[in-house]
Amino acid sequence: MIIQRVVLNSRPGKNGVPVAENFRLEQSTIADTVQAGQVRVKTLYLSVDPYMRCRMNEDTGSDYLRPWQLSEVADGGGIGVVEESQHHNLAKGDFVTSFTWPWQTAAILDGDSLQKLEPQLVNGRLSYFLGAAGITGLTALLGIREKGHVAAGANQTMVVSGAAGACGSLAGQIGRLEGCSRVVGIAGTDEKCSILVQEMGFDAAINYKKGDVAKRLRELCPGGVDVYFDNVGGDISDTVISQMNQNSHIILCGQISQYNKDVPYPPPLPPDTEKIQKERNITRERFLVLNYMDKQEASVLQLCQWIQEGKLKD
Repeated sequence: MIIQRVVLNSRPGKNGVPVAENFRLEQSTIADTVQAGQVRVKTLYLSVDPYMRCRMNEDTGSDYLRPWQLSEVADGGGIGVVEESQHHNLAKGDFVTSFTWPWQTAAILDGDSLQKLEPQLVNGRLSYFLGAAGITGLTALLGIREKGHVAAGANQTMVVSGAAGACGSLAGQIGRLEGCSRVVGIAGTDEKCSILVQEMGFDAAINYKKGDVAKRLRELCPGGVDVYFDNVGGDISDTVISQMNQNSHIILCGQISQYNKDVPYPPPLPPDTEKIQKERNITRERFLVLNYMDKQEASVLQLCQWIQEGKLKD
């Protein structure tokens, strides 16, 4: 069977910016027969995420991320439909997902590596299982619950950087649902800021490319910042941390601004910012959703409930 697939064509270098030429679309084939325990699937959705920048390096800098190999197919979160099955728990027409889905139009996969999906849990919007009801939603929810120490009625203010991204937009909504009294986002365009406020329920949003971010934060968070969902790192994070309260918490989700640089993860803070963090006893711990997979099932059900109730938008 002839298929199309995307392979890693070249590496951008640890300090390089990825370009389209780093990837190559090519024609390939898969077997015509499906062996016992396997399924043939048609790819419906693929998730392209910031962490994949690390997988383009020969060394990902992480013990849990496997680097993509040159001239081999890329992979990541994906969803597909079973077209032929030799697996006892999967039938033709079933929708399935995996964290290691190959970037190709069709594939033969081990049925045990797949998770069966129930479309009714997300009102038929299958792609939500890669977003609000998938690893992105889990990252936001578990990050807030495990590292944010949000408590209903505590009058906490949350700031989210990279707020218009997949994880950031969910984090702001979940912060409010979990009990934050004020949620402020930081994004890169007026349009994104408008969507955050008008559609995602943020109280306010700051366009970091316009004006003085520190000044706007002081205006929008007069009582300081209690919880910071950090997706970007760099100068923006230094600015937010400077306005965080005593015994506040940083949810270290990502450091997008640093992904094209050869620095450790999480990147060290500048001396002045680190001094503030220590003096104010601000927690800043590495967060890895894979360490909380015992809470995955209950968390996904909570996310799906919010989606069904119209409280969480992808």
